[in-house]
Amino acid sequence: MILANTESNSSLKSHNTRFNPYDDNGGSIVAIGGDDFVVIASDTRLSTGFSIYSRNQSKLFKLSKKSILGSSGCWCDTLTLTRLLNARMQMYLHEHNKEMNTPALAQMLSTMLYYKRFFPYYVSNILAGIESDGSGWIYSYDPIGNVEKCKFRAGGSSGVLLQPLLDNQIMLSNLQNIDEQPLSLEKAIKIIQDVFTSAAERDIYTGDEIRIMSITADCFKEEKIQMRKD
Repeated sequence: MILANTESNSSLKSHNTRFNPYDDNGGSIVAIGGDDFVVIASDTRLSTGFSIYSRNQSKLFKLSKKSILGSSGCWCDTLTLTRLLNARMQMYLHEHNKEMNTPALAQMLSTMLYYKRFFPYYVSNILAGIESDGSGWIYSYDPIGNVEKCKFRAGGSSGVLLQPLLDNQIMLSNLQNIDEQPLSLEKAIKIIQDVFTSAAERDIYTGDEIRIMSITADCFKEEKIQMRKD
């Protein structure tokens, strides 16, 4: 009986210490595209469980003058993926003497994710960019490269909390007697601030600071907004 218990405890210990190549370091991404702009934002908290590694780590990566990638999840996978993306974009630039446009970049990212489908990057990706006609569009991905083109998207640890708020504030879902007006860049940034404030109240993996990047036909702008730190 003692031998049986010892073997059982040893087996349980071995099961509990099984190697896991993935880690979820939290963080949230929100992106909104308009008629002549695109804006994307992330929080800056990098954590695991109840431990905070960094309070000022942006999850946004400017890939070109017209496109920005937001990635959250396993931070080592994020760094690997963005490094490979930048390398491929540099190869394209040297070969064609021009930057890759947003639809081409979106397709390349999908192909790269699908190539790793049997050992996928544990990352939630949202690509925001300006297209050739000047309109802003969002491309959201699952871990194996399935892509959806849309006008707004939330992802990361609080994505399921933020997406209904975006549906309500941008699509005006379930609202009555509301005058629909074109979405401006200023209003989009205000909506992003509000939804991140909501997320910080309910998700311990989202907080500290919001990094917001916006692109229009004329300029690129980045700003920081402080959030709660508990």
